[in-house]
Amino acid sequence: MAKWRGDAAPNPEWVLMYRRGLSRKKIAGLTGAPSSTVEDHIALAKALDPDLRSEHEAAGESAATPGMKRLRAVLAMVEATGRYPSRNADDESERKLAAWLRRRRRDADAGILDPAIRDGLALLPDWQRRPRDVAHEAKWRERLAALVTYRASGHDWPRSKASISGEEHELGVWLRTQRFKERRGKLSPKKAEALDAALPGWRVGRKKR
Repeated sequence: MAKWRGDAAPNPEWVLMYRRGLSRKKIAGLTGAPSSTVEDHIALAKALDPDLRSEHEAAGESAATPGMKRLRAVLAMVEATGRYPSRNADDESERKLAAWLRRRRRDADAGILDPAIRDGLALLPDWQRRPRDVAHEAKWRERLAALVTYRASGHDWPRSKASISGEEHELGVWLRTQRFKERRGKLSPKKAEALDAALPGWRVGRKKR
């Protein structure tokens, strides 16, 4: 994130958030920027755009609608927990947030998502991706990291034979699956590149003795 300079233009993302009714304190909390820096950027933006304050106040009034309340709740949860609400959660309020977010994904796909909601959700990375896809991606990254650690410990490529057990078998099955997908063109280029960068030679594996 660029440091504030007196002659710099105000951060456009922060200005948009302020225009949509978010307070400067909330913007700092969501972005991780120092409050004083956000204050400076918004002050300059208001000086450049005299209508900005009134738009902020009007947006703040509309923020009392149920949809905006749900949006703020989702933003707060993701900020606090680092994850999206789950429809399988024990907590009923979290399940309601998950259902609301699922409906907003459908609205976005149909091109009918309210602009204010759209701009608010745009602050969250990958919000339009289904939770299951996000979970699968995270699991894949965990397996990759585990295999990198396994190899760095001096082990040869893990085997997937039924006679092998424990971590080696789990990593061996995962690696075999990646090779299988790659040979059939079903492994995404992004994942193939990650494997190439982290584990050179992963396609070949153990050398014949």
